[in-house]
Amino acid sequence: MALVERAVPPEVRVPDLAGADAFVWQANPPVLEPVEKVNRVEIGLLHGVDSARDQLLANTARFARGLPANNVLLWGARGMGKSSLVKAAQAAVNDALAAGGETARLKLVEIHREDIDSLPALMAILRAAPHRFIVFCDDLSFDAGDTSYKSLKAALEGGLEGRPANVMFYATSNRRHLLQRDMMENERSTAINPGEAVEEKVSLSDRFGLWLGFHKCTQEEYLAMVTGYVTRFALPVGAEDLRAQALEWATTRGSRSGRVAWQFIQDLAGRLGRRLED
Repeated sequence: MALVERAVPPEVRVPDLAGADAFVWQANPPVLEPVEKVNRVEIGLLHGVDSARDQLLANTARFARGLPANNVLLWGARGMGKSSLVKAAQAAVNDALAAGGETARLKLVEIHREDIDSLPALMAILRAAPHRFIVFCDDLSFDAGDTSYKSLKAALEGGLEGRPANVMFYATSNRRHLLQRDMMENERSTAINPGEAVEEKVSLSDRFGLWLGFHKCTQEEYLAMVTGYVTRFALPVGAEDLRAQALEWATTRGSRSGRVAWQFIQDLAGRLGRRLED
């Protein structure tokens, strides 16, 4: 029975792809789960990442309209809104399409890091669909002995069929080259041809035509994030009091980032007895 199960792959359950704008890919058993409400923030609330925001929006808009675009790697400092920006860009582009009277919708499909090996199966499903998709992997990186990066390389550009024309791949990572430095050094020291061994792994990042770097924010950028949230949710707090509280919060966390700013806003809203839902 086990041999039969391995020989006959399980049937993939595909929902009505027109019924939602976002899905989560589950590899075992293979299924696309629709997401009714995506956890995201408005793109106007993402401060300190103006250049990356504009480039990602432009790339995403071109792809949504059937124009040439690139796979995107968003890399850099933790908590600076890399994954938030991907989700916000999809929503902003869909709003722009609707405002222009277009009925097409750009779909977002999240794939978990541990399911990268199943990318070929996912690509086969999306290739046949009459929609355009961004396949998104958050916190992508590869550890020693992990060979699943080869599936990603093939899905991005390799193979006889290549990447489906209606699919783009976006990923976030803390590493620009997606690999640990000691992993790359180990490949170099143990390979017969060290240069070729490392080049194969580094070339994975080259499959992403657009690299967007995120760096730790300044104090003023952090305060701009906090002020943006306070304005958006109409929290009753004075400017000087807000500044003092926000800086104290960042000091206790030992860092400044978009994530820290949002955590402060959640604490502030809770203390004020205010909800943050629309």
